Amino acid sequence: MVDNKVFNGFIPKNLDVQFFIQPKRNIEKWVKETPDSFQFIVKAYQGMTGHQRGEIPFESRNDMFDAFHLSLEPYQQADKLAMVLFQFPPWYDCKRENVDYLRWCKQQMGDIPVALEFRHQSWFSPQLKDQTLLFMEQEGWIHSICDEPQAGSGSIPLVLHPTNQQKTLVRFHGRNVHGWTKPNEGNWRDVRYLYKYNKKELEEWVDHIQQLNKESETIYVLFNNNSGGDAADNAKQFIDMLGIEYRGLAPRQLDFFS
Repeated sequence: MVDNKVFNGFIPKNLDVQFFIQPKRNIEKWVKETPDSFQFIVKAYQGMTGHQRGEIPFESRNDMFDAFHLSLEPYQQADKLAMVLFQFPPWYDCKRENVDYLRWCKQQMGDIPVALEFRHQSWFSPQLKDQTLLFMEQEGWIHSICDEPQAGSGSIPLVLHPTNQQKTLVRFHGRNVHGWTKPNEGNWRDVRYLYKYNKKELEEWVDHIQQLNKESETIYVLFNNNSGGDAADNAKQFIDMLGIEYRGLAPRQLDFFS
């Protein structure tokens, strides 16, 4: 059985909807409808991570970050914000100007826990891997460790190295190489994360989680292999393998559209 310190690892809700800055009333509703123990992992707004196409709808980057900070207040006031996830796109490679921007982002976020996830392989190339991890440790970034298809420069290898002693994030994206490399056509969400982990693959991760938990107090685990609806089933399997029991969970899925 895994240490109880990973208990919180399956309570969080990964809010992709925060990829767009949400109205405060929506967030207040989500916070109110969740149990006291519930934790949210909120994705940074797309303009903050370079996903935004065209001009950002703010006069400046500072204004954009200020607006995002305001949107986080309901989570913080309820003590339900586990972290903010900065997931950068596949074209965000390892170079000086991008490293400088990461440092600036961390400064703008202040004492809010922030996780960092790359999609470009250069960050973990043999030449730069150690420097990347050291930078994350020194700057206080939480490592978002990913299980994802190995599909060339637009994917990262599995790097089982926590960079924060308090928190580590693990995300399961599936291993669908074809779907991962498919151009962003209209149905890309239907294929990119279309994958169901088998028992052997999950059992390997039980060992990984146990090792990570020796170096980081709380491990947050998110299954993102949701194109075919497999995320929930895999998460339940994994919970059983880890010997985790939950009490006081929300009785239903949150309604994000009412």
